[in-house]
Formats: sequence, structure tokens, C-alpha cells
Amino acid sequence: MSKPLLPPALTLLFVALVGVDAATSAIVVVPVSLGWLGLPLIAAGLALAVAARRQFARARTEIHTFGQPTTLVTTGVFRYGRNPMYLGLVAVVAGSAVLAGTVTAALLAGLFVLLVDRWYITTEEGTMRGTFGEAYDAYVRRTRRWF
Repeated sequence: MSKPLLPPALTLLFVALVGVDAATSAIVVVPVSLGWLGLPLIAAGLALAVAARRQFARARTEIHTFGQPTTLVTTGVFRYGRNPMYLGLVAVVAGSAVLAGTVTAALLAGLFVLLVDRWYITTEEGTMRGTFGEAYDAYVRRTRRWF
């Protein structure tokens, strides 16, 4: 049985693909003088992902996408959105795409969002609903998926 690709590994893969594209693409849509705007986006994404990760550690619950959670975390950054770790990873990839400034990098960032939303989050939502039932459904009703 093969191990599924975990979100941090997928993030690194996409950042690497964006980097390769930046080094090889001739079609730049974000001027180099504005590419630096990707850095604060990357920093904010990392900060958000780390803050959410720390909340999971304090709650002593499973962090792995395909694992079995033991605690429904609904406070802190999870009060504003159900997926702050994923939002942080998306910001990292999007910031990398801004740094690269290419059309392909932007398309890669969009593909990353689609994969996270349709593969990881959908999988987790099923697990959470099965584990926490009505408590999770109530959380879904009052909290947005993406902030």
C-alpha cells in the first residue's frame, strides 16, 4: 500500500514547479519590480499554517489529512475558517506564483487550490462528519470553509 501525498509535500512540489517555471518561462505577467509582493503572502501563509498546526498540537489531535482526529478544534484561527492550514499553504504557493510572475505559475497556483479543495478538504470533511456528527455539522454551519 502506498502512502498518500501529504499537503506539505504537495506544497513543496508545487513551489518547486513554480520555481522551475520561473527559471524557464519567457512569458512574465507580473513585472519583476512587483514580484517581491509575493514575499509577504508567503510569510503570512507560513505564519497561518504554523499557528493552526500549533493549535492542533495543543489540542493533541491528529494533524495528518488521512488520520483519525480525536478533537474538533473550533477556536483560535479555526473560529474564522475551517481550513487555516490549507489556506496558509495556498498563500505560500500563491506567493511563489507572484514571485515567479508567469502565467504558468498562476495556473499552477490555481491547480493547487483545486487539489486542496477537492481532494484533501473533501476527504477530511467526510472523516470529521463521521467522527463528530452533529457537532461538526454545527461548526460547518457557522464557519466558512476558506475564511
